[in-house]
Amino acid sequence: MKLKTIKRIDAPGHAHALTFSCYCGHPWFESNEIAYLLIENLQRCRLRHDFDLWAYVIMPEHVHLLIMPRQPSYRMAAILASIKRPVAYQARQRIGRDLPHFWQPGGGYDRNLTEPKTVYHEIEYIHANPVRRGLCKKPEQYLFSSAAFWADEHDVPIKMDHTVPQLVP
Repeated sequence: MKLKTIKRIDAPGHAHALTFSCYCGHPWFESNEIAYLLIENLQRCRLRHDFDLWAYVIMPEHVHLLIMPRQPSYRMAAILASIKRPVAYQARQRIGRDLPHFWQPGGGYDRNLTEPKTVYHEIEYIHANPVRRGLCKKPEQYLFSSAAFWADEHDVPIKMDHTVPQLVP
């Protein structure tokens, strides 16, 4: 099986809409314990790689992130590896199974965003995922999403950065 390669554009001032999936669509993130592993590691990686987190959703079998690297020089492949590898390792330890893979092999999805309007559309898309799947009625009801943070709820698993560009009327 040939893996689809992804062309990453590591450009200063570009936000990245990232999507990556569990191996064979397995719903590992139905477990809150495994979802919290990702949340905790995401917070560590955010500090280590110096990026702003604007939106996320952890679906049962895939993840969407919207991040904005702060440094003029960065490697999205390195950021993703830092996010995904420790989660896979820790999840395997907790699940207690010999898993050939935790994550689906391949690069996932990485879309560069430069326009504020596109950024806001991406945030809406990310937050609507659990509603479209019937996992909740309103985006802010879904525990593993940034929608509750942006709805001004305070008890959230991880806080977002308030650096999202403003829309000019």
